[in-house]
Amino acid sequence: MEKKAKMGETVKMIIAVVHDHDAGDLMEALSNASFQATRMASTGGFLREGNTTFMIGSDEEHVENVLDIIKENCESRKKTVAPMTPVANSLEGYYSFPMEVQIGGATVFILDVEKFLKL
Repeated sequence: MEKKAKMGETVKMIIAVVHDHDAGDLMEALSNASFQATRMASTGGFLREGNTTFMIGSDEEHVENVLDIIKENCESRKKTVAPMTPVANSLEGYYSFPMEVQIGGATVFILDVEKFLKL
């Protein structure tokens, strides 16, 4: 099945990277609001902790609804992380004292979709 945006209608792809802790609640909330999402495991860079990346297709008029659901289910919080030891003679990412960092929340990208195919 091929769907193209009608004249004047804009289809969006919302890509949201969220902390694993928030992923289950977000998926449930999206489903309850009748939004379909593809959920993929991903890993964060600095803390190397688990994330989940959601891909959500939506028409432009419902993008704000999706963003509200993401905001309601992906809260930002602080976490104290223990010192990391250098790995394989690399000082990249090395720190020697406990640090308080902000985790959670969501990083969201919104892209225009030219064509949608469901095969």
